[in-house]
Amino acid sequence: MKLRGKVSYVAGGGHGIGRGIALALAREGSRVLVADIDAAAAHAVSEEVAALGVESHAMPMDVTRWGDAQRLCRTIEERFGRLDIAVNSAGVISVQRVEDMSEAEWDRIMNVNAKGTFLCCKAAIPLLQRTGGGRIINIASISGKDGYPGLAHYSASKFAVIGFTNSLAKELARQEITVNAICPGVIRTSMWDLLAEEWRSKDEAAEESWQRQVLAFVPQGRPQTVEDVGDLVVYLALARNLTGQAINLDGGLTSH
Repeated sequence: MKLRGKVSYVAGGGHGIGRGIALALAREGSRVLVADIDAAAAHAVSEEVAALGVESHAMPMDVTRWGDAQRLCRTIEERFGRLDIAVNSAGVISVQRVEDMSEAEWDRIMNVNAKGTFLCCKAAIPLLQRTGGGRIINIASISGKDGYPGLAHYSASKFAVIGFTNSLAKELARQEITVNAICPGVIRTSMWDLLAEEWRSKDEAAEESWQRQVLAFVPQGRPQTVEDVGDLVVYLALARNLTGQAINLDGGLTSH
């Protein structure tokens, strides 16, 4: 229970990687607020957290709205009195070539993935300062290190998260607040199910496409898991002298 006594939030905690992070933090004793635009999903994950024996709370949240980001941190302060670990995991994806992409779709991806990270961090900083320090952990992507066809808008948003993370880490370095990003690789979530469907060959089943993507992309030849991401979040929550980094969790796919 390495995080006993700590308080965390996970924005985008209702599904996939966010859910895995919330459960990993709870297993180490952290109290967790689960926020997600899908209120029912946030509530379900909060119940899973509570079943692990730690206090939890769920709330609906649209990370693109400054008022929601403020409400998130106000709720944490009212219920728990402090914030130690801020995890910004909300994200969306689609597959479109640039010449076919609408301005609205570009804005949707950038607003959730990049602006949402900015707003959540901006709201969390004063509360972390009042706590006396803490951790900000942003979920980026290997697409924030390398671009892929059909993902120009998504890659742009995740490159933005990495640059923002590095800059913010330098701003907060003397305040005992570390800021890091995790760049997940090939993880079986709804996002990769979408990619497997979009990239499947003619007459190829979705499951066959998924297996082919794993073998084609990952040097280790196996996918990563949400549990892997949760373990790395716990490590970063404990690390005092690691900041400003974008850590690849991708089975050797990305080398920079």
